[in-house]
Amino acid sequence: MLAASASANAPPADVITLTDKGLYCTAGDFFIDAWKPVHRTFVTHGHSDHAHVGMGEYYCSTNSEPILRWRLGEQNIHALPFGQTITMGEVQVSLHPAGHILGSAQVRVQQGDAVWVFTGDFKREPDPTCEAFELLRCDTLICEATFAYPVYAWPTMAHEVERIERWVAHCKEQGKAAVLYAYSLGKAQRVLAGLAGKLDAPVLLHGAMARGTDIYRQAGIALAATEMVADVPTDTDFAGRMVLAPPSAQDSAWLKRFKQVEQGFASGWMLLRGNRRRRNMQRGFVISDHADWQELVDTITESGAQRVLATHGNTDALIPYLQSLGIQAERLRTAYGDEEEAAE
Repeated sequence: MLAASASANAPPADVITLTDKGLYCTAGDFFIDAWKPVHRTFVTHGHSDHAHVGMGEYYCSTNSEPILRWRLGEQNIHALPFGQTITMGEVQVSLHPAGHILGSAQVRVQQGDAVWVFTGDFKREPDPTCEAFELLRCDTLICEATFAYPVYAWPTMAHEVERIERWVAHCKEQGKAAVLYAYSLGKAQRVLAGLAGKLDAPVLLHGAMARGTDIYRQAGIALAATEMVADVPTDTDFAGRMVLAPPSAQDSAWLKRFKQVEQGFASGWMLLRGNRRRRNMQRGFVISDHADWQELVDTITESGAQRVLATHGNTDALIPYLQSLGIQAERLRTAYGDEEEAAE
């Protein structure tokens, strides 16, 4: 746990501290993205490394509520619109868009003059499938560092969508289905939004993609037409058909129904060819729901934070760089990131 002040002459206690159950705000008596059962937690978004069952009360953004009910079942959930401030104990708390997936939030906590912000997972590239990232000024910033190396610089989504279109056309010429693996919540829907109106036939979906895609459509987000693979006759010619599936479908019996396939992966990790080879993929598309190096550095410097606590990711390059800028920076070892490392 980050040490608190023990004397009247010491600096004020940290507004948010690290415990074995999650990030905790003592003055407000709540947790943020708790990973063990607690009485009250704010949840930044619906990915399973941040949202867990067993909490007494959940606070989330309005668009996160249906996602949490889908993934966690019926829980005691309080949904807040972005920007609305509520008082808990001695602090004021509000949620603000993180730009990661639909409903993803940053948590802003103010105690007196001290402002702390937890970004959760975030990105700044424009994305029609979620609310745009909001830059928040703060004194202390707790931020992710998933891709915190200078080598990570994302191409535009438009560029990668064009590559996917060319790949599907190539697969049609080769008599193959184009099977693209993507995380079923957020990434799959972002790909579908990019492909809206650009393919000759509906995108075929693995069953794991269905509920998340329905939630996005119910939120009014325009996506490419889709069909469930299970609803298509087994004797269908899949040549040139685009198929979206979760990474767990690779090498599964489900894949055999397509007979001839090329496999691709949508992930920020695909920027490095070695990652594509290790996954045995013919194609890699650099599509990430996280900030790249420059977005991360820009967010930190533009926030005005004089202290940065970096979580779940690559901090070896980030922390010395921030320290060279005169920013107090250190690593915060949370339980986040395991799922994203597999899926991103």
